[in-house]
Amino acid sequence: MLEEVERWLTDRSWSVADRPLHRILAAKRATGQTVSVVLPALNEEATVGAIVSAIRHDLMLQVPLVDEVVVIDSGSTDRTAEAAAAAGATVVHRDAVLPRIPAVPGKGEVLWRSLLVTRGDIVCFVDADLREFSSDFVSGIVGPLLTEPDVHLVKAMYDRPLTMSDGHAPGAIAAGQGGRVTELMARPLLNMHWPQLAGFVQPLGGEYAARRSLLEQLPFPVGYGVELGMLVDALHLVGLDALAQVDVGVRKHRHQDGQALGRMAAAIYRTAQLRLARGHLIRPSLTQFERTGATFEPRTYSVDTEERPPMADIAEYQERRVA
Repeated sequence: MLEEVERWLTDRSWSVADRPLHRILAAKRATGQTVSVVLPALNEEATVGAIVSAIRHDLMLQVPLVDEVVVIDSGSTDRTAEAAAAAGATVVHRDAVLPRIPAVPGKGEVLWRSLLVTRGDIVCFVDADLREFSSDFVSGIVGPLLTEPDVHLVKAMYDRPLTMSDGHAPGAIAAGQGGRVTELMARPLLNMHWPQLAGFVQPLGGEYAARRSLLEQLPFPVGYGVELGMLVDALHLVGLDALAQVDVGVRKHRHQDGQALGRMAAAIYRTAQLRLARGHLIRPSLTQFERTGATFEPRTYSVDTEERPPMADIAEYQERRVA
């Protein structure tokens, strides 16, 4: 791992407990900044209402941290919009935002359009399929943006329960591991091409917050590549020290099947491919994470990059064939 990343892990990786709510609220009052929470949603009737309710109860009614909760409906065929509205969210259909530009399917498309219908100086994105949701996800990643003026984007990091399809007992906790697409696609790409980003435990996580002043300058891949693209582009625009991550505990969500994950991986690879056209360092090593006590410890491994030539090109093989 790069020395710069090791230092970053010490200076820019925090726990939700590092910033008590009263400290975050004091910073919000002192700076006058406003906070918007955005949930992109497609057929999430089962979970979106509980997430909205938790945010409104904990962070709007009990304490004035969040100024608005907006659910952007991507064209749901269930009662996602009704459930979100009943829980107190402002619900906007994707197609109603910037109608002169026809919308295309994809998560990034929805996040991009959300900037037009939210007002907050800080925008916090939360996936709408989370179960057993804790408002710590929001306060944890918004906190550094209110208390640290030089931080511009904050990602959540967390443990993930695994399922039997992952080869583990139901409910087993994957300490420090990302999802399958993270471990098999995104983490190797970041380590080899953008090694400054190797310290992110959950680079593809859907829970992150950023200053509007940064988001409005970034291109948004329309699909699943949005998280990787945003990290890479933010790194080049504001630098590593303006990025941070916060440990918020455990994330439980709906798991997708293998074919859906394949489509996600392809979109992420294409997003990386477009950015690699700029020409970046290739670093043949991979940093993964294991939980040790209360922290995530990095473990760095070399990646095999050497290839053997065709055997037909080897002189000894050619000699054997002649003999």
